[in-house]
Amino acid sequence: MEIDNVTQVAFIIASILSLILTGIFIAQIHRKALHWSFAAASAMQTFWLLNIGLSQKMNFSLGHIMLIESAHIAAWILATTQTIRHYCQNCLPKLYTLGIYGLCGVLLSANAAYALFEPPWLDAKIALVLQGIVFSIVALLNVEQLYRNVQAIRLIKLLSLNLAAIFIYDVYFFSQHLVQPEFNSGLYQIRAVIAFVTSAFMGIAAITLHQTQEQTARLSLSRPVVFYTTSLTLACALLALIMLGGYYVRMYGGDWGTVAYSVLFVGTLITIILVFASRSTREKLTVLINKHLFSHKYDYRTEWLKLIERLSQPTSPEDVHRRALSAVATIFKSAGGALWLRKGKVLVPVYQENISINVLEAIEPDDSPFIQALEQSEWVFLPSFTGSQDPLAQNNEYLPEWANRIVDIWLILPLLNESELIGFMVLTSPNGDPSLNWEDLDLLKTVGRQIANYLERHEQAEQLAEARQFDAFNKLAAYVMHDLKNLIAQQSLVVKNAEKHKDNPAFVEDAIQTIHNSVTRMNNLLRKLQRNEPEGVRVLNLNDVLVEAIRRCQKGQPVPTLRNEDLEIRVKGDWDSLVMVFVHLIQNAQDATQTTGFIDLHVSRDNNVVSIAIEDNGEGMDEDFIRNRLFKPFDTTKTGKGMGIGVYQARDYVQNLGGNLSVESTKGEGTTFTISLPITQS
Repeated sequence: MEIDNVTQVAFIIASILSLILTGIFIAQIHRKALHWSFAAASAMQTFWLLNIGLSQKMNFSLGHIMLIESAHIAAWILATTQTIRHYCQNCLPKLYTLGIYGLCGVLLSANAAYALFEPPWLDAKIALVLQGIVFSIVALLNVEQLYRNVQAIRLIKLLSLNLAAIFIYDVYFFSQHLVQPEFNSGLYQIRAVIAFVTSAFMGIAAITLHQTQEQTARLSLSRPVVFYTTSLTLACALLALIMLGGYYVRMYGGDWGTVAYSVLFVGTLITIILVFASRSTREKLTVLINKHLFSHKYDYRTEWLKLIERLSQPTSPEDVHRRALSAVATIFKSAGGALWLRKGKVLVPVYQENISINVLEAIEPDDSPFIQALEQSEWVFLPSFTGSQDPLAQNNEYLPEWANRIVDIWLILPLLNESELIGFMVLTSPNGDPSLNWEDLDLLKTVGRQIANYLERHEQAEQLAEARQFDAFNKLAAYVMHDLKNLIAQQSLVVKNAEKHKDNPAFVEDAIQTIHNSVTRMNNLLRKLQRNEPEGVRVLNLNDVLVEAIRRCQKGQPVPTLRNEDLEIRVKGDWDSLVMVFVHLIQNAQDATQTTGFIDLHVSRDNNVVSIAIEDNGEGMDEDFIRNRLFKPFDTTKTGKGMGIGVYQARDYVQNLGGNLSVESTKGEGTTFTISLPITQS
C-alpha cells in the first residue's frame, strides 16, 4: 500500500491534533466531564494516524496496518459502550454488550495473529476491508445509541456527531475499496482531513462546554443557522471549484497540497490555543454553540404565557406588588424577595416576602452608582458572585451596604420601562443551582421589562382612579355649595322681612321653622363634608389647640385625656384646620375603642420638634391595612358614616406645615398616631 507525500503529511498533522485532543480529554477526566475511555480511544486514534503517516517510511506490513486499523475503531467502540453505561439512563442490552466485547476481542486477536505469522492463504486486503466495514457499522450503532440516550451532557452530544462523521466516511471508504480493489490515495487523504477536522471540533467543544444543571442536550438549529445555510452552500461550491483547481495543479504540474495542509494545521492550532488561553473567547464561543446548536433551557413560549397569565389575573391594588414579585420568583424558583419602586428622587422598598429588610436603611437615592448601573447598563447584580475574575461580578463594588446585610441574597434585577428605571427587585437563592448563563440573564431582563410595564400600568390606573374620585368629590362640593347658597337665600329672606313682620306671631313661627330646617340641612351637610382649605397660617398655642379638640370630642366615649408638661409650645397653622386634624384622629380612636378603654394625648418635645402621640387600646390595625388602605383617599371602613379622606387630609395638612404623621398599631391591642410639628419661637 503506497501513500504519497501529501497523504503522509495529512496523517502526521492529524496525529498531532489528535494528540492535543487526547490531552484535552485527560483534563476533562479530572473534572469528571468524560469517561476515561474517551481519552484512551483518542490516544489510540493518535497512534493509528501516526502509523499511517509513517507507514511508507517505516515500511510497515499490511498485517501491521490491519492491526492498528482494527485497534483504532475497536477503541472508539469500547469507549462509546462504557460512556453509555455511565451517562445514559437506557443502557445497552447485556447480550449486545457481551457480543461487542467478544467481536472486538476475536478480531483484535485474529489481526495480531496475522501480523505475527502472515499466512499466505489469507487475502489481507479483502480481510482489511471486510473487518473495516463490520467495525465501522458496529461503531455507528454505538454512536447512534449514545447520541439518542444522552439527555443532559451537551459535550457528549457534540462528540457523538463528530464520531458519526468519522465512521460514516469509514463505511464509505472501505466499501469503495471492496468494489475497487485498487488503492486510492485521494480517499486516504480525505480520511486524514476528517480526522483532523473532527479532532479540532471535539477539542474546542471539550474546552468551551462546561456542564451545568438543567441543561437539555437536545440539538436544535436556530433560525439564523438555517438562514445562513444557503450562504454556506455557495461557499462550499466555491471551495469545490478551488479543490478541482488544486487537483488540476497536482495532476499537471506542481504539488502544493503539502503547503495547504501545513497552513490548515497551523491555523487550526492557533485557533485551539486562542480558545484554550482566552477566557472571553471561550465564553463567547460557549454562548455561540449553546445558542445555535442546542435547544434552549427554557420553553420561552410556555414561560411567556405563564407570566402573562399570572399578571392578567384580577387583583386588588394592594395585591399588585405581591403578584409582581411572585411572578418573577416562581419562574426562577426563588423562595422570597423584595420590590423597590421609585418615589420622587429615591427608590424605596414597597413589598417584601420571606426576607428581612430594614425599610429606612434600604432607601436608595436615584443618583447613586448602583442605580446608574441598573438604569444605564440594565445590569443584573449578583452579590453572591465574589470572584474577581467572574464577569458577572464585575460591578459588585457598586452594591449598597444594605444589600450585603440581606441574608441569602441572590440577584438584583432592574425594572425598566423603555429606558427609565421605575424600580428593582431582589430575589433570594433559588431551590436548585444558583448559577446563571446567558439564557437566564436574557429571560431575567425580558421579564423585568414586562414587570415594569405591569407596575407602571397599575400605578397609572390607580392615579386615574384617584383623579376620578377627586372629580366626584369636586362635584359633591359643587352640590354642597348649591345647597348652601339656597340656605343663605332663605336666611337672607328671613332677615329682610324680620323688621317688617317681627310682631306677627305667624311670621315668627314660620321664621323659627325655616331656621330649624336650615340647621337640620347644614348638620347633614357637615356630616358629609369637612372643610379642607385653611383660612390662614398664624402662630398658635399648641395646648389651646389640643384643649379645644378634646372639648369638641367630650360627647364621645371614652373621653380623651391630655398630658402636657410644657404649656407654652407654639406652632404655626390655621386654628380650625389644626383643631380638626386632632378632632378627626380622636374621633377615629373613639370609634375603634370600647367605652371602658382609654385615649391619651401625650405631648413631648425634642429640640425644635414637638410630638403629639394619640394612643388608644382599641381594635388596632394590621400591617397590610396601614400600608395599603389607611392613607388612601376615599377608602373607609365606616360604611355610610365617612368619606374616607380624614386621615389622608390630616396627613396632607400636617406635611404642608412641615411636619409628619406616623402610625404604630397592633391588631387587637391598640393604635398610636404620632404628629410631629416644628416649633416656632415667634
